[in-house]
Amino acid sequence: MRAAGVRQTGRMVMNTAAALAHGTESLRSAEPAERAAGCDLLGAAADRDETVQDDAATALLALAERERDGRVLARLAEALGRTRDGRAVPVLVALAGHPDAEVRGQVAAALWPAEVLTGPPDAPGVRALIGLTRDPDPEVRDAATFTLGFQCEADGPDVRAALWERTFDDHLDAREEGVRGLARRRDPRALPLLVELLADPDGAAVLTFHAAEILGAPELLPLLEDYDPDDPGVADAVAACDPARRARLDDAAWALVCAVQRLRPDLAPAVWATRCEPGLTLGVHGDPDAPGYDVAALLARANGDPARAADLVESDHPVIIRS
Repeated sequence: MRAAGVRQTGRMVMNTAAALAHGTESLRSAEPAERAAGCDLLGAAADRDETVQDDAATALLALAERERDGRVLARLAEALGRTRDGRAVPVLVALAGHPDAEVRGQVAAALWPAEVLTGPPDAPGVRALIGLTRDPDPEVRDAATFTLGFQCEADGPDVRAALWERTFDDHLDAREEGVRGLARRRDPRALPLLVELLADPDGAAVLTFHAAEILGAPELLPLLEDYDPDDPGVADAVAACDPARRARLDDAAWALVCAVQRLRPDLAPAVWATRCEPGLTLGVHGDPDAPGYDVAALLARANGDPARAADLVESDHPVIIRS
């Protein structure tokens, strides 16, 4: 069996209100090291507690107006990304042209507020990421290609051209991110490149399995079957690339829609697939505020029975009787 990589992260407990106050105070210091530490503290607090994100972003944006030290700006860019605040995008776009590669690299990793990730391909944040994928520093290219290719949903000729260029990059990590970014957009040029990644003697990364799952190409199945099915992402990729299993899921999804329609036509059920994510989603338009259902997960809960899965959906949406 080939190997698959897994990244695990830990989280520390912190008093985010105290961190917000102390971090904001540190930004006023005359010492660059203290201002950098204040950025780190505010970023960590915002990452752990959404209730402080707005205040943390406000303090960081105020610092951005006066800060000139490159080391502090790198920490500032990272912290702004952790606030997930759309107000940070113009600041990050401006810093994308900074002469310090560390600053540009942090910008590339931080450009993921919703306005960028789900925005159009000509949005300023997306344009900045495209530029950073061509940065002279390989680590910056790698970070930008990951954000553009695997976190951002923007698609279009310029986005794909940037990702395609990286598939020839001398920096292996940037090259892999270019391949995965194309696969996530179901670009057929990604198929032979994904074959190479899966055939690597050192094994593929978890994100490569995710890309294979999205592409769903039968040609990948023999390579995927060489991996341990218990490794993260492998089983899902195998299921997506197996034509027989995909056909069964499609049939079951249609049976599920029909069953929900018979039970509750007011829910107006529909199934769809998104370009950049794997699997099928069941939506119930009669309840627009409800999240969609992962069809495979819903059927698994129902032991593969579409009628039972429809019952589960109905139970989540009780009929309201008004007097």
